[in-house]
Amino acid sequence: MRSDPSQKSYTVKEATIKLMQFCAYRDRSQKEVEVKLKEMRMIPQACEQITIKLMQEDFLNEERFARSFVRGKFRIKKWGRIKIIQELKAREISTPLITLALSEIEEKEYYDTLVKVAEKKSLLIKEKDPFKKRKKLSNYLLQRGYESSLIYEVIGEMIDG
Repeated sequence: MRSDPSQKSYTVKEATIKLMQFCAYRDRSQKEVEVKLKEMRMIPQACEQITIKLMQEDFLNEERFARSFVRGKFRIKKWGRIKIIQELKAREISTPLITLALSEIEEKEYYDTLVKVAEKKSLLIKEKDPFKKRKKLSNYLLQRGYESSLIYEVIGEMIDG
């Protein structure tokens, strides 16, 4: 009879090493580490001990995680600030850290990215009615997490001038 791998138990040392590898692969939030420790069925005292060790040895750093998350989601996925903020809150990142992390996005780069995303999507919308096309484009950009005031400004410039 084979043992279920999900039932494996870990010593604190084994779990710490496993979590160090988990955090070294890419920046992780504290919540992700907590979830991983729960999956490993570690007791609360061990979880706390491991989390502290990961922080002391800089494997776990919420600010670094938040900053790299913002950079990645903005530069690679082209997400807007609203969606990024929602995702960071879902990962239980504090508001001051979210504000700090958002400083990774320069205003001009943000605006230029919004324009590029809008232009690219506009070419793909096969709608004849200009009002319906405008609505579809603005809905798409809202879903991407961009601010409505910026969206209407960009769409206005694209269509009017």
